[in-house]
Amino acid sequence: MTPTTARIKAVDTYDIRFPTSRELDGSDAMNPDPDYSAAYLILRTDAPEGPGRIEGHGFTFTIGRGNDVQVAAIEALRPHVIGRSVDELCADPGSLGRALVGDSQLRWLGPEKGVMHMAIGAVVNAVWDLAAKRAEKPLWKLLADADPEWLVAQIDFRYIADVLSPADALHLLRAGKQGAAEREAKLRETGYPGYTTSPGWLGYSDEKLTRLAQEAVADGFTQIKLKVGADLADDVRRMRTARAAVGPDIRIAIDANQRWNVGEAIEWTRALGDFDPYWIEEPTSPDDVLGHAAVREAVGPDIKVATGEHVQNRIIFKQLLQAGALDVLQIDAARVGGVGENLAILLLAAKFGVPVCPHAGGVGLCELVQHLSMFDYVALTGTTEDRVIEYVDHLHQHFTDPVVMRRGHYTAPTAPGFSATMHAESIAEFTYPDGRFWAADLAAQITEGAGA
Repeated sequence: MTPTTARIKAVDTYDIRFPTSRELDGSDAMNPDPDYSAAYLILRTDAPEGPGRIEGHGFTFTIGRGNDVQVAAIEALRPHVIGRSVDELCADPGSLGRALVGDSQLRWLGPEKGVMHMAIGAVVNAVWDLAAKRAEKPLWKLLADADPEWLVAQIDFRYIADVLSPADALHLLRAGKQGAAEREAKLRETGYPGYTTSPGWLGYSDEKLTRLAQEAVADGFTQIKLKVGADLADDVRRMRTARAAVGPDIRIAIDANQRWNVGEAIEWTRALGDFDPYWIEEPTSPDDVLGHAAVREAVGPDIKVATGEHVQNRIIFKQLLQAGALDVLQIDAARVGGVGENLAILLLAAKFGVPVCPHAGGVGLCELVQHLSMFDYVALTGTTEDRVIEYVDHLHQHFTDPVVMRRGHYTAPTAPGFSATMHAESIAEFTYPDGRFWAADLAAQITEGAGA
């Protein structure tokens, strides 16, 4: 890569929303009507126009109202990014992460959690997208090829060094290099195993659940997931329906989306035990470390406990692991402070020997998180045993490098970048409230109201 004098000249933001609530796609016990949305940004540089001009794309995921709040949080970070050297950012993305987390006044709004931290993650991920594009590698390959010392330098060890020191991380990453070339070849040939939540949304009929579950098995998936937690009798019926549809050999995970108190989680999960659920996901508040430990002690080892989709930072993940509170750790590419913090979480999981099965779906989450799992396989843990990436067949067509599934496996991305770039046409159509779709939708509502 030839050094340049290019700098970041703009951070353009977009409030992008899709009307998924109208088909009940994504519906669960806590979120009955989600409109899958992305608080989206593009890092633009002052490099000369032409093929060599590269942009960094990033986003964080929301489910509708409040996406504008998330966009505002991203915009609050703009002064830290404008004018930064592109060469320096790409050589050390962790430096920007530390600067964003370290803004003392904005930090008060977290610290390192909530809307502000998700905004930091979106900006940091956009820098990693830019870095991978400039290196002409997909992000998973950039990470897998990277020098372990450089990767360690991208991680903030504050608050986790008592459990994972830089020396620990370096040891794990150096060990992960052994056999990496062979694993990369296997990844390119067979892909990374996935599981699908597409049959399991709470608003779907039993007929739709059965059809989608059977299609998932035919497509090569060996695990599906059902949403639970709204009504126990309904959940028993749906689990019976799903088990009849897929047979005894397909894993069925269940997901309560934080619906229960601890005692209720134990009782409800046990009531579904006859249908052999593989794990119970988010049985209670994502902040309740000891609550998760109590649930795990009560329902395990037959039923595993999984969580992480809403865990706000590496510190809570550290405590979940220390407390023995989970069997399956679920990172999210857009919840914490970007690639660097997810590297820390992957390393924590590797040290404790806990498998990582990422949360995905949403808008672009499948596209992003596949890179992290593939890096983990090739250059950290070296295994896919009991590891799967969630897959949901929604909205991939809006990305220039969409996920490609084959026989229930994620195929390894080959295009440079973090797979975060959306088509310009999709941005123009679904930007809220003035994009083509939403403007037409509002006009139709006004017309309908006038005729009533």
